[in-house]
Amino acid sequence: MKLSLIAALLLATATTARADVTVYSAGPGSLINALAAGFTATTGTRVNVFQATTGKIMARLEAEAANPVADMVISASWGTATQFAEEGLLLDYDSPNAATVPDFLKLPGAVAEGVSGLVIAWNPTSGTPRPTDWADLARPAYKDMVTLPDPAASGGTFTLVEALLANDRKDLLEDLKDNGAIVAGANKAALTPVLQGAKAAVFAGVDYITMDAAAKGESIEAIFPSSGTVIAPRPMMILKSSQNAEDAKAFFDYVLSEPGQAMVAAAYLMPARTDIEADRPLIGDMKLMSNEGAPARDEVLSTFQGIFR
Repeated sequence: MKLSLIAALLLATATTARADVTVYSAGPGSLINALAAGFTATTGTRVNVFQATTGKIMARLEAEAANPVADMVISASWGTATQFAEEGLLLDYDSPNAATVPDFLKLPGAVAEGVSGLVIAWNPTSGTPRPTDWADLARPAYKDMVTLPDPAASGGTFTLVEALLANDRKDLLEDLKDNGAIVAGANKAALTPVLQGAKAAVFAGVDYITMDAAAKGESIEAIFPSSGTVIAPRPMMILKSSQNAEDAKAFFDYVLSEPGQAMVAAAYLMPARTDIEADRPLIGDMKLMSNEGAPARDEVLSTFQGIFR
C-alpha cells in the first residue's frame, strides 16, 4: 500500500509538472486569456499567463535569466524576436499552421501571433480639427493636447519612432515636444486622458486598442496617417530554455490554428494568417513607412529621451 501510494504521488507530480505551459504575453490581456482558455479546453493542458507591457516582460525575463520560468513569449515588438534570435535564445520550431503566414512575419524561432498598426487615436468631441497626418498633431490647434506612449514601454511606439528616425523625421518628434506633447507611459496611460477628454489625440496610438474602445462606445477614432504608418508584428517565441517545449509547441500551434487566429481577429488585430478574415483594415490597405537603416535600439531610445527630457 505504501509503495502504491508513493508511486501514485510520483505519477501525479510528474503529470502536474507536464500539465503547465508558461507564457509571458504583451496585451491585450483578454486575447491571451481567451487563447489560454481555448487551448486548455481543447488539450487539457493548463497555461500560466503573465500579461504585461513588452518592457515589463523584458525586465522579468532578465531578472529570471539564471532560473528561467517562461516557456514562450509573445511580444508587441518584432525587435524582440530579432534580438533573441541573434542571442541564440530561441527554439527553432516550424509550426504546420504557419503555412499561410507571409515570410516577412516569420523567422527561425518566431512567427507573428498577429499584427497591429500605429494610428492617431483622436477624440471627435475634443473641439480640435480631425487630423489626417502625424504632422497635424504638431500644429497650434493641438497645443498641449497630445500624448505619446513611451517607446521604452510600448513596442508599437518604439517601432514608429525607429521608422521616423530611419526616414530623417526626428524634426517631427521635436515639433511635437515644442507643441506641448507629453509622454504618458505605456499605451493605456497615453489613451486614457484622450478618452476622458483631457487631451485630444494620441500620437502612436495602437489601432486594435483604439478600435476596441470605439466598439465599446468610447468617443475615439483610429486614423491611419496619410504619409504612412508602421505595423508591429507580435512575435511568438519558444525559448530554448523551456522545460516544457512540447506543450509550448502545442500552444504555438493552437494560436496559429483557425480558432486561435479567429480570436486574434476578434481582438481587432490583423491575423498573421492570410486565410483568416478580419473586420478591420489589413496590411495591404495601409501605406507603410520603412525602418530600413534605423539606429540600434539603445540609440533610438536615447534619441527619444533626449528630445522629451
